[in-house]
Amino acid sequence: MSAGERRGVRLALGIGAGVVTVLVLAVVVFAAWAHTVRTGDRSAVIAAWRDEAVAIAPLGDGPFDGARNGFVITPADASGDGLVFLPGARVEPAAYLWKLSGVAAETGLTIVVPRPAWNLAFFDTRPVSAFTALVPGIDRWYVGGHSLGGVRACQLAGGADAPDAGVVGVILFGSYCANDLSQTDLFAVAFAGEFDGLSTPDEIVAASGNLPESSAVFVLPGLNHASFGDYGAQSGDGEATVDSDTARREIAEAVAQVIGVPASLET
Repeated sequence: MSAGERRGVRLALGIGAGVVTVLVLAVVVFAAWAHTVRTGDRSAVIAAWRDEAVAIAPLGDGPFDGARNGFVITPADASGDGLVFLPGARVEPAAYLWKLSGVAAETGLTIVVPRPAWNLAFFDTRPVSAFTALVPGIDRWYVGGHSLGGVRACQLAGGADAPDAGVVGVILFGSYCANDLSQTDLFAVAFAGEFDGLSTPDEIVAASGNLPESSAVFVLPGLNHASFGDYGAQSGDGEATVDSDTARREIAEAVAQVIGVPASLET
């Protein structure tokens, strides 16, 4: 090998090492960003755990499995139907316990709140059956989520395994479908916050063409984007004019109204 060829090989190896270094750094930075999550408000999480109308259990057998894997919320008066609910991007599942415990108590839905891979639902390749299988004995399931979690929920609802998993509908909080479900017979509803600055009511209505013809969009008064959870303010969001407890009641009552509450739960 000539001196020129040796120099060429060294140059190529140096460039290759540089590219690998850049890729490794990019992966490290992305991993650090993805695992920097918005945590649930402590008082809201404690209130959810103390709510006697529901029982909350971690998805797993260990004391810290809820933080790793997510939670299942079981109402005292279960309707027999379930909801798989995907968190928004980089929001921990616990941040939704207070709002979703209200939904469970009002509707009788058993709610599974998994932690997506990388805390980003788009990066979670598990099919919906992987989540519905976590709670045996439920034959009818809704899938839903908040923000980007709702976008992924729509994809799960349109997945090949969804009919066999018993998926009957989609419930979206501050979210919309990016894939086309308009030709399906799924039940679908989207709830928009009046002052949502990240998924505005107009944007959610504009995307409603991807939902089945019988679907509906409801605007909840006073809520912003973050009102669907309890994790603090988000940049670019509007200003909510209702507190967390009021938002919880609005959300729970709205879901109960649109899906229909079993007679055993009506007061």
